[in-house]
Amino acid sequence: MVKEMIDFKQFEKYSKPGPRYTSYPTAPVFNENFKEENLIAHFKAQDSSRALSLYIHIPFCRSACYFCGCNVIFTSKEDKKTRYISYLKKELALLKQHLDTSRTVTQMHFGGGTPTFLSTEQLNEVIGLIKETFPNFSSDAEISCEVDPRYFTKEHMDVLKNGGCNRLSFGVQDINEQVQKEIHRIQPFETTQNVMQIARDAGITSVNIDLIYGLPYQTKETFKETLQKVITLNPDRLAVFNYAHVPWLMKTMRKFDETTFAPPSEKLEILKDTIEFFTSNGYKMVGMDHFAKPEDELFKAIEKGELHRNFQGYTTKGGADLIGIGVTSIGDGVDYYVQNFKELKEYEEAIDSGHLPVFKGYALSLDDQIRQTVIMELMSNFALNIPRIETMFKIDFNEYFKDDLKELDEFVNERLVSITHDKITVSQTGTMLIRNICMPFDAYLKHVPENKRRFSKTI
Repeated sequence: MVKEMIDFKQFEKYSKPGPRYTSYPTAPVFNENFKEENLIAHFKAQDSSRALSLYIHIPFCRSACYFCGCNVIFTSKEDKKTRYISYLKKELALLKQHLDTSRTVTQMHFGGGTPTFLSTEQLNEVIGLIKETFPNFSSDAEISCEVDPRYFTKEHMDVLKNGGCNRLSFGVQDINEQVQKEIHRIQPFETTQNVMQIARDAGITSVNIDLIYGLPYQTKETFKETLQKVITLNPDRLAVFNYAHVPWLMKTMRKFDETTFAPPSEKLEILKDTIEFFTSNGYKMVGMDHFAKPEDELFKAIEKGELHRNFQGYTTKGGADLIGIGVTSIGDGVDYYVQNFKELKEYEEAIDSGHLPVFKGYALSLDDQIRQTVIMELMSNFALNIPRIETMFKIDFNEYFKDDLKELDEFVNERLVSITHDKITVSQTGTMLIRNICMPFDAYLKHVPENKRRFSKTI
């Protein structure tokens, strides 16, 4: 628990643009030189004994939530959803031509958009298509779905349960009425209560709730009220994200009056209060922005140093190749990343011409893989086992990273990080600045001036 007195004003200097490190190299490094033939070559070279993780993107929402940074299509037209499913079917058929889809699937995640904005019949059809294409799900596969509580019914729950779904993630963000009005997402607390009951009645024992701090009009006091209400729902996990303000990417974010945002020092205090609140109520902090009950497998993984991070957040299911399905989806393997077309028109045109809808990607060098391992271990476990990295990649860690380690000196001096001959350890306070602490290991960031970095601020 974070109990020490902290002068957060001094940490405002760390509020600078920086990656969230859901990948390394990060998405701005991906480029269009990586084409369909590159992806197919990677598919052919993959170890067939490695498991698969599936991500299915359902891009539709009825209306815009102004804080959202996701690739979303706003519609209420049924024909758009029907058409999209027909293209998912074609994409799956193309994947089957180039990928060994008989490999074991250990994880499947529906994201969006709002997957449950599909009708129950449509959702059932998509699940059927996936399982027909990938017939070998492991008995303990993690099958999860993002849910907007405003568009979720018992009938949706029945379809998901029949499809093997065992985890749900409810988007809540904030319960304060003024904040909800400003972010264009009116969601009464009773609505969230109702869907939580639907999930529990269906036997779902792992429910996550998403919250966001740093939204317009939030204060320490109002967010504490949100936390107090949310905990009455007894979620198994919580993800508490720092709002990523990127108005140059998302037009809806331009609607916000930036003077209504809390300053960086107050945002850090909100995060500190959040950590204290959840840890005093039986949850453990997991990774950068997650909390879980001690009996949750996420927490067990962090105790063993086996937590992993990917585009969906934190997971215990490492060692799997991620296959992205649908418009804008991202996939990855041991040494590559790939992203589908972001625009529906280009996605459809590629598929109609018989091609996988590859928009861009990146093939990782050995240096990329070394730095990826270092950054992801720090992001996941707040510690780095130096001898393990040296053995894995046959390097002298201190020599390989001598310049990067010098950049960590300021964090060591602030007692945010400690370094010994065999371990780097991030302090409890340092966990709130973990993105900054990882940035010295980012080789690509060094070549981009701070005023040219197109990322949200780290605080």
